[in-house]
Amino acid sequence: MDFILIQFLTGLANASALFLIASGLTVIFGVTRIVNFAHGSFYMLGAYLTWTITRALWDWGGREPALFIAGILLAALAVGAIGALIEMVLLRRIYRAPELFQLLASFGVVLMIQDLALAVWGPEDLPLPRPPWLRRFVEIAGSRFPRYDLILIFVGPAVLALLWFLFQRTRFGVLVRAATQDREMVAALGVDQRVLFTGVFFLGSTLAGLGGAIVLPMQSAFLQMDLAIIAEAFVVVVVGGLGSVPGAFLAALLIAQVQAFGIVLVPKATLVLVFLVMAIVLMIRPYGLLGRPQAHARAATGAVEPVIRPAPAILGWAGAAALLIAAAAPFFAGPYIVTVLVELAVFVLFAASLHFMMGPGGIVSFGHAAYFGLGAYGAALGLRYLAVPMEAGIVLAPLFAGAFGLVFGWFAVRLSGVYLAMLTLAFAQIVWAAAFQWVEFTGGDNGILGVWPSDWARGKGAYLWLALALCIGATLLLRRIIFAPFGYALRAARDSELRAEAIGLNAVRVRLGAFVIAALGAGLAGGVYAYAKGSVFPTYISIPKSIDALLMVLLGGVQTVSGPIVGALAFHTLFLTVLQAFTWWRFILGLAIVLLVLAFPQGIAGFVRQRWERARGPEAA
Repeated sequence: MDFILIQFLTGLANASALFLIASGLTVIFGVTRIVNFAHGSFYMLGAYLTWTITRALWDWGGREPALFIAGILLAALAVGAIGALIEMVLLRRIYRAPELFQLLASFGVVLMIQDLALAVWGPEDLPLPRPPWLRRFVEIAGSRFPRYDLILIFVGPAVLALLWFLFQRTRFGVLVRAATQDREMVAALGVDQRVLFTGVFFLGSTLAGLGGAIVLPMQSAFLQMDLAIIAEAFVVVVVGGLGSVPGAFLAALLIAQVQAFGIVLVPKATLVLVFLVMAIVLMIRPYGLLGRPQAHARAATGAVEPVIRPAPAILGWAGAAALLIAAAAPFFAGPYIVTVLVELAVFVLFAASLHFMMGPGGIVSFGHAAYFGLGAYGAALGLRYLAVPMEAGIVLAPLFAGAFGLVFGWFAVRLSGVYLAMLTLAFAQIVWAAAFQWVEFTGGDNGILGVWPSDWARGKGAYLWLALALCIGATLLLRRIIFAPFGYALRAARDSELRAEAIGLNAVRVRLGAFVIAALGAGLAGGVYAYAKGSVFPTYISIPKSIDALLMVLLGGVQTVSGPIVGALAFHTLFLTVLQAFTWWRFILGLAIVLLVLAFPQGIAGFVRQRWERARGPEAA
């Protein structure tokens, strides 16, 4: 019983910090409808600024409790001001853009803040030692419990009470609740939405900064804090229900207790438990514990244009020329160039498989790397345990990924919007955790080595031709399906599910079919990639790999079938190959992403299509 009590109290302390960042995220999403990936960066800045401000106050006036609290509050307010500035400078310009491009812009902000934090605070972890009055312990049930953790237990409920008062008893809170339900009606009543959105962003960013500030005495400030916390914050927000602050508090308690007891009782499944809880909750309650079906926040919902026409002829000829040059590369280019071309072919198929769901299907996946990684592991495990040759492994890879795609898709396609996207992330994280922690079967973080091609394909040129044939061939097959009857049925289910079912289409089955086809394509890409690298690691399934796929699709453009191809080529050659030669490559990449979103909200290929149609006039349209 003593153990249960101490673990329960530890979970309550951790829940406070988790609730602070999740409440800020849910308030911002509830009003602005922005899935803000940069929210984790505000959390990280809260920790770094607390370290700087508090140390300066201590040097000035000693380690007094009042100065410690002042340092935390000043850091949180500074982060709130930074968040408001980002909203005014960047996000305000893209509120009418499709929501996925807002996600893309916020990820660009993440990259920029990472490099700025590296330049200001350096790469080392920065701990903030607890002052003497916080190092003490309290006797609880015969066990010592840290006084600071006991204080944190009351921070979460106190902030929840203040937020309740703000939203229920103030004019600003009434406007926020009204905007959460119907932004257009609030604007029609004469409320200045710009001021309201900036205020909401300030509040949400301040809460995130406060969350980072209060955890600093428990851990060090480090550069990976943003991505380490954002996945958990999204889990809490989705489990509680998007836009529900009480739901975020309830979900934070649930997730924190699962972590507190899981790390002791089932340490090998700790990484799985959080996302398993989210998956179970969404299967039972598709809108979270206290959530409600999402209301349309604006008239222009950012829906994707119907993909009904092939790419402009100029892109077709450019693609054919690029393919011929790539096929001839072994005769005039070195091994490094050939290796890069193999990776380009793989990423073209990877991006095209995700676009198959996002464009014609309107299905957004935050965990598409799961099928890429499962394809790689399918080939590697087949070699390790069944001794299958490369030829069989290439067949096994998409089948292995497709089987999981069928299972995961059966649950996912019954949801919509952010809930669907977050469920795909949950499934991907479950797969990643299994690959990372099931050391006996997958090798864990040591991976599976020695996954080499057959003798006839070990030459760089031979394997390049094989990769081009498989990946480009599969990409063209996906294009053919888009313009086949199944593709039109998929677009019908996306545009109007009721009308599609009225003419006899089963929208759920159609979307499930798209899910499986996309998983097969990503699995094939993963299998080809595994033999190209000679090894497989859990990083193939990680969140950054899924974000790479989203970036490729969005940079190229969702509205045209050539978008993922152009996006994959641009992302890999320019961003991953050229920019990494610069010291500030993350900042440059983030700035480039933000500028592309502002200048080409329809993507690179979409912009080319638009210009081509304008040049050709009505005949092209």
